[in-house]
Amino acid sequence: MANGKYAAKHSGRISMKPIALILALVLTLGGVIGGTVAWLIATPDPVVNTFTYGDINIELDETDTQLDNDGNDNTNQYKMIPGEKITKDPVVTVLKGSEDMYLFVKLEKSANFDTFMEYTMAENWHPVDGADGVCYRWITAAAVADENMEIHVIANDTVTVKESVTKEMLNALDAPGAAATYPTLTVTAYAVQEAGSETAADAWAKVTATP
Repeated sequence: MANGKYAAKHSGRISMKPIALILALVLTLGGVIGGTVAWLIATPDPVVNTFTYGDINIELDETDTQLDNDGNDNTNQYKMIPGEKITKDPVVTVLKGSEDMYLFVKLEKSANFDTFMEYTMAENWHPVDGADGVCYRWITAAAVADENMEIHVIANDTVTVKESVTKEMLNALDAPGAAATYPTLTVTAYAVQEAGSETAADAWAKVTATP
């Protein structure tokens, strides 16, 4: 390694001397011939680099979304029956022409959700290290070059009411002043351009860093 460094340094010093010497000879010869030196100059065509912005676009929708009591959109309410499967079909649509991206969904459960309900994620979603409730997929530009891509979030588009839920547990939720304790599941989708992020965790850090 030492020899390599020395050779590189040594060759750097030597290379300037022949160049300087050649220039000196040309100038000297030019002075003898007539005092004018015609330099040959070649000018190639310029290279134009155009820099554009990346473009990623997604939508999130669900069947039968409605307004809640506060007028907020995209809210569904269901009646819970022990053992019953309830349709819950949030779908993320990656729009045609989007760039390579990390696609994220964040599922936020109320504190009592796991007491009453259960679900599994749809295929090809992977958990993000260190981010509770966040999963991702990597979407290529080639996959959405010609058409939109619809991606389901929850397996079989269903959540299940646990059979361990009792009538007493349900009645307790309906007690006066207890409306805020109903189980809730909130789904949010995010997309981050793949360029500039080596891992999904890197890309998710950009989401959490956004004010």
